Amino acid sequence: MKKPLIALVVLAILAGGGYAWYRSQQTESGPLTLYGNVDVRELSLGFRQGGRVTALHADEGDRVKAGELLAELDDEPLQNAVAAARAGVDQAQATLARLEAGSRPQEIEQAKEAERQAAAVFSSRQLEFNRLKELANTGATSQQALDSARYALDEARARLGAARATLSMLEEGPRQEDISAARAQLESAKAHAAQAETALSDARLVAPSDGEVLSRVVEPGAMVQPGSPVFSLALRDPVYVRAYVSEPHLGEVSPGTAVLVTADGNDRQYHGQVGFVSPRAEFTPKTVQTEELRTELVYRLRIVVSDADDRLLQGMPVTITLDQP
Repeated sequence: MKKPLIALVVLAILAGGGYAWYRSQQTESGPLTLYGNVDVRELSLGFRQGGRVTALHADEGDRVKAGELLAELDDEPLQNAVAAARAGVDQAQATLARLEAGSRPQEIEQAKEAERQAAAVFSSRQLEFNRLKELANTGATSQQALDSARYALDEARARLGAARATLSMLEEGPRQEDISAARAQLESAKAHAAQAETALSDARLVAPSDGEVLSRVVEPGAMVQPGSPVFSLALRDPVYVRAYVSEPHLGEVSPGTAVLVTADGNDRQYHGQVGFVSPRAEFTPKTVQTEELRTELVYRLRIVVSDADDRLLQGMPVTITLDQP
């Protein structure tokens, strides 16, 4: 009884070894096969401005195009800010225009008339002072009257000087420094207006590229902070597959290598091309670096699928084989 049992065990071992050798020969002689997953490429979309959400124009599962409106904020406060900024621009422009135009002819004529009046008053006070001074020398008037005439003459002289200075400034026009400051103020007002208009445009959330809405995080009426998620968008084009190749087969999958991609439960073969090979190796396991296990080094690949369809879902496991000519 023992001899037949031993013979069966020996035959089973030989058969298993033969099958393993056969499989290894098949693997070595067949095309290189890799395994990976469709890359999950997801965007979190939100407003750059905070505020109250008034409308959402997409829902989970919707396909959206680049530039399509997805959501809107209450823009009344932003509209008011734009109006105030534009008014500031108008005011700064008016100030600059007034300075660049200089004094009006009427203003200059008015200043000349003021100078003539001040000159006439000064001449009158000068004559009065001279008259009283002569009388004071003969004792015909008091010292107090002479002093009052002197003060009146000094006042008239000061008024004449001020009138002449005013006329001179009006004739010369504004200083160049004042005009430069007004120009700078205008540029500042324009920048503030542009900032307000940008904030207003940010009250509309648009899709940055074609994709599919994975999740809608908020509902109309919700208050959101700047940058807080509103939608999660899955990018569909292009479709990438992430796979790994061991070090001995690294030379077979250089960038540009054509491959075939298949997914479980899907009988279609997709065509792709190796677009990127990571220059950095990863160990399996990463903590083992013995000389015997260095052949377990793997390198990450990115494969671009050129003819993907809706059945090739993100995260799906796939099998990759070299596209033999």
